[in-house]
Amino acid sequence: MINIVLFEPEIPQNTGNIMRTCVATNSKLHLIKPLGFKIDDKNLKRSGVNYIDKLDWYVYENYNDFLGKNKNGKFYFLTRYGHNPPSKFDFSNTNDNIYLIFGKESTGIPKHILKPNIDNCIRLPMTNNVRALNLSNTVAIMAYEVLRQQNYPNLFWDEPHKSKTEIEDFIE
Repeated sequence: MINIVLFEPEIPQNTGNIMRTCVATNSKLHLIKPLGFKIDDKNLKRSGVNYIDKLDWYVYENYNDFLGKNKNGKFYFLTRYGHNPPSKFDFSNTNDNIYLIFGKESTGIPKHILKPNIDNCIRLPMTNNVRALNLSNTVAIMAYEVLRQQNYPNLFWDEPHKSKTEIEDFIE
């Protein structure tokens, strides 16, 4: 199971896009307060489109509340302080409960959380012209890296249609 964890997210549009990614990848979403928006924010719903009702998600009062309710799993932290790319980690076991933890857009994950977990800190390689990618993009990249290593379990390889003959513009 892939768990996407957003530590104090600030931008509703990012979180809405991440909600859609979670539904597309069968991932659970965990939001750690404080949030930079209200859960009923129209921007959040607009970005999540019509998929929010299919989302498996949880909200926590703080990081300790999150840890107390999620004890079993492997925790990975996406941060500019990471020294390893995602390819250095083995995510191939579909029985693992994987938590990908992402920090708030402005400051990331606090160093006091990262330091004891430095061996599980990941940084996406990029040029020296950019400090970090957009949060929503980073979540999508990481979710699909985990899924790639697992050979995309329970996901459709083709667009799901009732019948290909019902679609006029289908290529095949």
